[in-house]
Amino acid sequence: MKLLRIFLLTLGLLAVFSGRGRAQSDRPLALVLKAEGPIMPTMQEYIQRGIRIAERENAEVLIVELNTPGGLITVMNQITETIRASRVPVIVYVGPRGAWAASAGAVITMSAHAAAMAPQTTIGAASPVGGSGEDLGETMKAKEMEALTAKARTFTQWRGEEALHLAEAMILKATAVTSDEALKVHLIDFIANDTSDLLQKLDGFTVQMTDGPRTLHTANARAESLPMTFVEEFLLVLNDPNIISILMTIGMLALYFELAQPGGWVSGFIGVVCIALAIYGGGSLSLNWFGIIFLVTAFVLFLLDIKAPTHGGLTAAGAASFIFGMLVLFNSTPAAPFEFQPRVSTPLVVGTGVLLGGMAFAVMTIALRARHAPIRAGVESLAGKTGKVTAWSGQTGQVQLQSELWSAEQAEGSGAIRKGDQVEVVEVKGLRLKVRKH
Repeated sequence: MKLLRIFLLTLGLLAVFSGRGRAQSDRPLALVLKAEGPIMPTMQEYIQRGIRIAERENAEVLIVELNTPGGLITVMNQITETIRASRVPVIVYVGPRGAWAASAGAVITMSAHAAAMAPQTTIGAASPVGGSGEDLGETMKAKEMEALTAKARTFTQWRGEEALHLAEAMILKATAVTSDEALKVHLIDFIANDTSDLLQKLDGFTVQMTDGPRTLHTANARAESLPMTFVEEFLLVLNDPNIISILMTIGMLALYFELAQPGGWVSGFIGVVCIALAIYGGGSLSLNWFGIIFLVTAFVLFLLDIKAPTHGGLTAAGAASFIFGMLVLFNSTPAAPFEFQPRVSTPLVVGTGVLLGGMAFAVMTIALRARHAPIRAGVESLAGKTGKVTAWSGQTGQVQLQSELWSAEQAEGSGAIRKGDQVEVVEVKGLRLKVRKH
């Protein structure tokens, strides 16, 4: 009877917990992504992964919390296409407070099924410019503006004339507005303090999907965060020109050390990995490949200072070539002028260049000293050392040298040698020493 009561109690507990699980699963899901940083391929993959998971989990909405200075135009196009094709409503929320959706981020916000901003945030400044902020030529500028304004009109024409005019002004006049100003002209739908506030305001809101209008039910939605994976965060960090500069410095120094002192593999392996990571990170940016020529030249100059020593002259030239190459590498006009181009820190490049030159000079000095140092191993190292004659007859005999007994013969020009004399090694011929009286 006791066992039966325990069994029934267990069944009751299972029923309670399973009922709670079903009650929780009945709540609509709101998947939340945090898209912070430049719009790069890694960001695109993160958002696409979030949309796939939201569709698989039949989420009510997908919220993209956006904070970006902009990014690549090609990546922006891929993200907007993915958002518009999503079977789950995508809500772009510019947040938290102090965030901004500039350049490509503004267009991504416009492409969402619904848009919201946190207080004290900004959106806009999407006018096309060159990679260094300069104005474009009239023809190129006209083409870029036409393409971008057409895209903006596609995303905002249903919001009304004021929103459409503001979207165009962001491109034509580099206009940027606050969250209050954007809401006033209906460029966005809500101002929300946080994700919870946004879900409350989205409840009952109707969005236009590819299959028709859909009313959202988010009042009781459970918000679940989908963070970036470690690999995604790591690859996004690699898109920073300053990180690329550091990796390139470490890689070149490691390879230089490997070639200057061959025989190991650790430094060579580290050098190859660092340079490979730097190349991957640079491949996502708009680069001036003319800078690569100066980087290769710097590496060659470092090596030449070992083979043909110039007392550091070539090393200094190599450091200068490295600094100039890194600055030129990240000073190019992007493939599309609308793109945000990250900048490398000049003090960082100069500092790493000087450090690279100094360490290369130190390695060169050590290598030259090792090359000119007397031989300390092998039979060749015996030349010049002294030993004691243990037996001698005529021109040959035996000599005790460093606790070893060697066969020896008298060198030309040496005085007469007798047993017990101290002799100096003149030459080593195979296993026989040539000696003279010390």
